[in-house]
Amino acid sequence: MTRSNAFFRTTRRAALIAAAAAAMAVMPAHAEIKAKIGHAMPESHPQATAMNKFAELANTYTNGNVKIQVYHSAVLGSDEKQLQAAQAGTQELYIGTLAPLSTRVKEVQIWDLPFMFRNTQEVYALLDGASSKKIFEKIEPAGLVGLTWSGMGFRNLSNSKHSVTKLEDISGLKVRVMTNPVALDTWKTLGSNATPMAFAEVFPALEIKALDGQENPLQHMYANKMQEVQKYISLTNHVYTPVALVASKKFWDRLSESDRAGLRKAATEAGLLQRKLLDEGDAEVIGKFKAAGVQVDALSAADVARIQDKVKPVVAKFTPVIGEEFVQGFYTEIEQARKAK
Repeated sequence: MTRSNAFFRTTRRAALIAAAAAAMAVMPAHAEIKAKIGHAMPESHPQATAMNKFAELANTYTNGNVKIQVYHSAVLGSDEKQLQAAQAGTQELYIGTLAPLSTRVKEVQIWDLPFMFRNTQEVYALLDGASSKKIFEKIEPAGLVGLTWSGMGFRNLSNSKHSVTKLEDISGLKVRVMTNPVALDTWKTLGSNATPMAFAEVFPALEIKALDGQENPLQHMYANKMQEVQKYISLTNHVYTPVALVASKKFWDRLSESDRAGLRKAATEAGLLQRKLLDEGDAEVIGKFKAAGVQVDALSAADVARIQDKVKPVVAKFTPVIGEEFVQGFYTEIEQARKAK
């Protein structure tokens, strides 16, 4: 080998090493992963604000490795459709109410049992407690990974027919209910013509008088313009509706441990923000309904007690379906939360 050839090869090797080093310097530690999260609420709802924050925090806590696009107003489909997409891996993240989850994991139906909670402090203790962790463990075989629990609020009844202040007033009302068996049985037991329906269909059904009423948390109603098609609201607070933020397991398995930790942290903080915004908004929304011409009625303690007695058979019927040990543990947690106040 001549001296000039040796020099050429040494120089070429050095150049290749330098080029490789420069390329590695500009490459990210992990390839950027894009993800979609969808939910049913419009952009005016606290959940939309919280999910926008989730996307921002996820970007920060994963050092830009996970980029989340948020889709509001059921753009990606109904809750059921989005959950199916998450299971299939075609949608990476989902947040929504528990009706579609309850068909996959029986314990989820515990949240549909009526009149369990007195206030949001009890609810939040349960959302952060052992029973909720167990539910997240049970959804994993369905291809889902639970990230955090947040709230939607206590459900109340609205209708376009007449004021509802006692049990007898419910009789005959055609009320949309969530598509789960506990809700259906509850409202049938109360004497209504209970009609399961996807939420996206509710407003047009109310508009054309195919339904008389529906039941949802107050801010959920207002953000979805129920004040335009309903004349009466009754503050029944019969069920608290939580929401679960879940990830597709197929998506989750692609993430590094550090990115998973970043997403969990982002989800927890966004979930707490949603709770805070809901608590603040509940103090204002009744005034907004009244300003829009909606009559808002509070029920007396005696009338609430009569309704509670009426639906006790529903609780008794579904306790063995959900699992007596799980239900007992759930109620024990509620009692512990009451004593801790």
